[in-house]
Amino acid sequence: MPKRDSTVRGREFGAGIRAAIEKAGLTGRGASQLAGWDPAKLSDLMNGKGGISEHDLIRLLGVCRTPLEESDHLVTMYREAERSGWLQIHGERSPGWPRTLGENEKVATELICWSLHLIPGLLQLPDYLRALIEGNPNSPAKEADERVAARTARQQQLINRRCAMTFFIHEQALHLPIGSPELMSDQLDHLLTMGIRPYITYRIVPTSIGAHAGTAGSFTFMKFDKLESVVFIDAENHGVYLDDKASIEAYSRILKALDQTALGVEESKELIASIIS
Repeated sequence: MPKRDSTVRGREFGAGIRAAIEKAGLTGRGASQLAGWDPAKLSDLMNGKGGISEHDLIRLLGVCRTPLEESDHLVTMYREAERSGWLQIHGERSPGWPRTLGENEKVATELICWSLHLIPGLLQLPDYLRALIEGNPNSPAKEADERVAARTARQQQLINRRCAMTFFIHEQALHLPIGSPELMSDQLDHLLTMGIRPYITYRIVPTSIGAHAGTAGSFTFMKFDKLESVVFIDAENHGVYLDDKASIEAYSRILKALDQTALGVEESKELIASIIS
């Protein structure tokens, strides 16, 4: 397989290769030597750029003594790695922290989130998320602690990295009562507190403008240093990753339109403060 542009599928495959090497107790250089590869070849593979044949892959997995089930999974991923876009169906409900999302957030240089109905997940207080879980028939109460912990870990990972994050939030999300009035007040106050951080920006799209560019639904636009951008759409029991040129251009136009209609940073803070009071 010739080298290619890195895709979401390709990077997930690369992460799986990296994990297989680590489980074998090897370094990248050590695995390369045992497989008879140039280390740069393995580096490209782990970064989702391909450059190997299926025979090469099977040889590497043999060197790593990868269990048969995981080996078959990686071979299947290898065959699909060039495909753009990815619909991941998770059964009855999506996991609290999908692995693919985590791998992409780990290396993203900027996240731009559009939230139509709710406070964005990365800005939610634990009790706000708990209230959402309680209202969802597909999210068992026994999983609440696990999901809250996963969300908190996601938030902390991005904060620790000081990843640039911009949130466009529709005004209706500020008024939709989730939990008690006290919880909503705490949640809005949390928005103001998070906005103090220089790498976090949020802007409110006012209800008064009526129809707007984001009516199709919420999404997250992830930018990277040396990789193409990715759009992530989260749904009840599945997630969609888009990385083809047409999709990226379409969602870029939506963000540009939201930027033109949203309130400025200070106006947004004033609106939130007025709702709290």
